[in-house]
Amino acid sequence: MNHNTTDIGPIGVFDSGYGGLTILSEIRRRLPQYDYLYLGDNARAPYGMRSFEVVYEFTLQAVKALFDRGCRLVILACNTASAKALRTIQQNDLPLIDPTRRVLGVIRPTVEALGALSVSGNVGVLGTAGTVRSQSYDMEIAKLYPGFTTTSHACPMWVPLVENEEASGPGADYFVEKYIRELFQKNPAIDTVILGCTHYPLLIDKIRKAMPAGVRVVCQGEIVACSLDDYLMRHPEMAARCSTGGTCRYLTTEHTDTFTARAGIFLHEDVNASHVTLA
Repeated sequence: MNHNTTDIGPIGVFDSGYGGLTILSEIRRRLPQYDYLYLGDNARAPYGMRSFEVVYEFTLQAVKALFDRGCRLVILACNTASAKALRTIQQNDLPLIDPTRRVLGVIRPTVEALGALSVSGNVGVLGTAGTVRSQSYDMEIAKLYPGFTTTSHACPMWVPLVENEEASGPGADYFVEKYIRELFQKNPAIDTVILGCTHYPLLIDKIRKAMPAGVRVVCQGEIVACSLDDYLMRHPEMAARCSTGGTCRYLTTEHTDTFTARAGIFLHEDVNASHVTLA
């Protein structure tokens, strides 16, 4: 396939909901020169409780929608989609759709960063019920760091607290302390905790306060942004296919005014979104 000048497009960023905006913010901070196209499947969120088959189907629809709009590279800025759909899309679908395009997730780069962070090899993962049930972090950590012990715990109330703008309220303190206490009851030796959901950085102050002293908290946004930067440096042929106008556009399956109001919680800036239907 020979690449002509039209063979460039924005970097696609997909999430089932709004949390991926925390990843997008960090990516844009680190790599402001590129164009970005964010797609939130907000009408069908959350994905956390859905089956592998449904998450895969929805994620593939989103990836195709971003490809149709010119993206050569798509980041699944969603732990559930990364856990339940990424590998199948990479192995089964990309070779058929276009073997020169790429889809990357957030779990592997997050796990890769652990080697430099955990001293004892005792790692905690806080995530949605779906991510914890998928055991994606456990498997990825076991693959890269066979000697590590991974302890996961689901935090079902954290996403609703963030999305209902209760992240700074007293109810949030209760649920942040509760889940962290339960995690450390499972393994008191944990020295590094991954926030395995992109909503959780909005609770970061409360999370840090509730953590036992000396425990490192890993936020994904910065790690994924570094990883993408590194990826594009190692793959100049892909970097050359990502357009560099410094723009960012938003697509949502939800009503655009609903998206705009919610997105403000995550981005602290006004956004204009266009409506899209996935099928």
